[in-house]
Order: sequence, then structure tokens, then C-alpha cells
Amino acid sequence: MAAGDVHRSVKLPIPGKRNILITSALPYVNNVPHLGNIIGCVLSADVFARYCRLRGYNAIYMCGTDEYGTATETKALEENCTPKEICDKYHAIHRDVYKWFNISFDEFGRTSTPQQTQVCQSIFKKLMENNCLSEDTMQQGRVVEFGDQCEKCGKLLNPTELVNPRCKVCANSPHIRATNHLFLDLPSLEGKLRDYISSMSVVGSWSQNAIQATNAWLNEGLKQRCITRDLKWVFYVWFDAPIGYVSITSSYTHEWEQWWKNPKNVDLYQFMGKDNVPFHTVMFPSTLLGTDENWTLMKNISVTEYLNYETGKFSKSKGVGVFGNDAKDTNIPVEVWRYYLLINRPEVSDTLFTWADLQAKLNSELLNNLGNFINRVLSFIAKDPGSGYNSIIPDVAGAETHLLSKTFGDRIGTCVEQYVEAMEKVKLKQGLKIAMTISGEGNAYLQESQFWKLYKEDKSSCSIVMKTSVGVVYLLACLLEPFMPSFSVEVLKQLSLPLQLSLSDEKGDVEKAKRPWEMVPAGHRIGTPAPLFKELKDEEVEFFRTKFAGSQADRAVKAEAEANKIAQQLKNSKVSG
Repeated sequence: MAAGDVHRSVKLPIPGKRNILITSALPYVNNVPHLGNIIGCVLSADVFARYCRLRGYNAIYMCGTDEYGTATETKALEENCTPKEICDKYHAIHRDVYKWFNISFDEFGRTSTPQQTQVCQSIFKKLMENNCLSEDTMQQGRVVEFGDQCEKCGKLLNPTELVNPRCKVCANSPHIRATNHLFLDLPSLEGKLRDYISSMSVVGSWSQNAIQATNAWLNEGLKQRCITRDLKWVFYVWFDAPIGYVSITSSYTHEWEQWWKNPKNVDLYQFMGKDNVPFHTVMFPSTLLGTDENWTLMKNISVTEYLNYETGKFSKSKGVGVFGNDAKDTNIPVEVWRYYLLINRPEVSDTLFTWADLQAKLNSELLNNLGNFINRVLSFIAKDPGSGYNSIIPDVAGAETHLLSKTFGDRIGTCVEQYVEAMEKVKLKQGLKIAMTISGEGNAYLQESQFWKLYKEDKSSCSIVMKTSVGVVYLLACLLEPFMPSFSVEVLKQLSLPLQLSLSDEKGDVEKAKRPWEMVPAGHRIGTPAPLFKELKDEEVEFFRTKFAGSQADRAVKAEAEANKIAQQLKNSKVSG
């Protein structure tokens, strides 16, 4: 079921159309997602999925929680319950957080399903038949504090390579024992894999960080990778988790092969943080290539670096930073969170979340630039006759010959073309910046036209300026919908226009952007204008900075101390009363 969206009818690839399959790295179910996780995977993929729909492409967005592996069992031991209870609890938490963030999945599933078992086993059988698996003995300890991947460099480690391993639950050194395991024979697949990488990284214009991480792996020489585990769940998480994309699609439609075994008609776009790259450019493609079946392999990979928090790193395990449920509790609207995370998206290097920066961007970019432009235009149109247009869009003639508006229209048209170009390449931050320059251009156009004077001195020119500006307001609702859907809904409500935005080439929408005066029909009555953003004040910023300092555990202790203090005060006042 889609979070934040009603369930639509199932979409299947349409011959002759652009069919786009979008996935974001499956969030792990042992904690609440923090803002770094959200921008790294689900939010970035959501922006692209919404953009594709706006363009009239046939796109589906698949995601869900990753529920197998050591960390789930560890968490279950910590919380004294079964792995299934952990998965159910955190799946619901994830789903609710993403729903609040307006993430428009076509399906948000989970990997603990019969479909997952079925798809996983059929891939496994094919690899067996094709002699891509071999059996070997491996030294293995069990619940070890340090996982299988180095947080700093992304290198995968075998348990025996860990220095001073300790159990995460009891802190003792694990007992290492030899067990038999199955290994994926990566060296035998290297030729196919290299062919795939060298062609697709060019066709899909992979980002520099994705290419570097992949080459680092290839240059080190591919080794056999263990795919089984001594756990209740047999497959090792790196083998199992990416197959989740397929099984979640098979929960969405039993005709899932039309998406996943249709490389000629479907483009696969995958979103993730940089620590996930090798699983998607080396492991998962090798697994699929080893089956000799006609899989839809990833075309485009969009990778983010890390979003850091104030003075250090966001950390799920240590509870440092702002988490999904915290964002909701601040009462800062969701569109502000989405905007801030996306304008700060760590595309080429790590970026920093700070409360002061959030405040600056909200107050200057959203409030004074974007909100101000829209409000000026709609408020003026809404004014009573004699000082405005009584909420009715004026009829205009000769807009093409009104030099200021014609020049402005050409500039807007160019911006829209640049926006499309950036978004097609999944340069989301650039797309957002271009859309925001349009409202800056709009403010400059209003100033230069001096419309308030024109109203009295040259009403027909004033009408051209207003009809052009209201067209740009509509256009901004369009371009910003992928980034801030709730903002667009509100703008359309104030424009009193239906909630159907489009930026499709077939309908000539991009071409039309050069003539913004044609966007909203004459005689149309707008709704009631209202401010779109609220200022964030210094004292609020200070409050949040203090509130979210330290770790979640520190905060819980602090909250308990506060509660006890209040309870004590109440008790005392009752006694003295």
C-alpha cells in the first residue's frame, strides 16, 4: 500500500512509453529512520518518482523494510521479544514516518514474505544449476558488535577479520567455529559483470562516487562471497535484501516479471547512500547475471554522501540527530523539512544539518522569495475592484508584444528546459535550485513592472503583468510538486485549480512555459490567498537545538528528570495548599 497515497490501480509497462522502475535502498527495521537515512534513500527516490509522473512517464516506486539478518536478531534479544515482533513494530514506525513525509510509494512492502522466499529460492536454484555457487568452510562467530561492513571505507569483512570482536548482547568475545557455507563464485562472473558496468555506467551516466566505489571493488580483485549464514534466516543479508526489490514488486503485481525481466522496455533507477553502492553495482547484478535470465539490470544509480548533524554524525545506534518522528513533533511543516533536506542533499560531498541553516533557508528562500512572490500576485488579484481584480483573472491582448513580459517569458522557458535537463539526469538539487530561481525572477519582474502604478496609469499592461505572473505561480506549483507536494496542493487551492499538474512533452507543457500568460484562463476565479510559510524565530531555533542535543538516551533521561521535577512540584503544592 502506498504511504501518503491512495492505492492506485496496478501499473504495468506500456509498449512505446518510458517505463521507469524506481527503488530506494530498503531501510533496515531495527530502528527509527533519521533525516540522513530519509534523504539518502526514500526522499530522493520519491522526488524522482513524482517528477516522472509529472512528465507523463509510466513509473512505479518500490520500497519496503529489510527484515532479515543479524541486526534484527540482536535487537530482538535486546528488547526481549521475537524477531517477528521487532519487524512488525519497526515496519509500522517506518511506514508512519514516510507517510508523514509524503513519500509516494506504489508499494511499501517488507522482505519477510512468502514472495521473498519464493523469488530468493528460484534465483538460488538457477545459480546452483549454472555452477555459480560453491561450498566451503568458514570460521564464524555470531552476534558480533561490528557488522560485516566497515562504516568508514565500505569494505566487507569476514567475521574472522574483525579485531577484538565482542558480542553485542553480553559483550563477551564470540566463540569462533568452522561451518560449511555456500559462496557466490564472483570470479567466474567477472567478465559479464565488467561488460555490464562499462556499458551501463556510460548509458546511465553513473555519478562519480558510484563509479569510484565500484572500481575500488573491481581493482581489489573479485573474491568468492559467502551467501549463507548460521541463523534462523539462512541467506546472508547482502544476498537477500536486494532481491527484496523484486519480491515487493511481486506483492504489488503477480505480473512482476513484466517489470523485472523486460530490459528492452524498462529502465531501472536505484537510490541509496554511498555505503550501499557495491551491493547494487557488483553483488546484485552478479547474482542476476549468474542466473542467465533476461533481468532488468540497473541503468541509473543515484548515490548520496552523508548528511551530518550539527557537530557530528547522525547515528541510529547512538540515537544522535533528528529522527523521522522528531521532525513531525517540531510542528515545522513537512514541506519545509523536504525543502531543507533536498536543497542540502549531499550529492558530491557530505553536508551538514544545522538548525541555524534550516532557519536561514526557511526565512530567506521559502518565505521571502517563494512565498512572497506568490502572495504578492494572488493578493493583488484578489483585491476589490478599483484597486485589484476582484479575484478574476483578467482577459489580455498583445502579451507577445509587451516587451518586459515577452523577455520574462523567454527566461522562464529557458529555466524550465534547464530544470527538465537536470531532473532527467537525476540532479535533484540542481532541479530545485532552478525552480527557486524562477520565483526570484518573478519578484524582479514584479518590481520592474511597478504593477501597482500601472494599475492606475496603464491598466491593460497591468493585466498582462498579472496574468503572466499568475501563470508563473501555477508553473511553480508544477515544478516544485516533486519536492514539496503539500506546498503545491496549497497553491492550487489558492488558485482554485484542480489537483492535476502536468509537465508532459506530449501536451506541449514545457513549450508553453515560454508563454506564462496562457497558463491560467481569463475569467477564472481564484480562491483565497494566504501566507504559505511562517517565519522560524531565533528562540524556536535555540529551543530545538537544546531539545535535540545529545543522544536519544540522554534526552529520555532529561525528559524523565523534568517529569519527576514537575510531579514533585505538584505534590509540594498540594501539600502546602
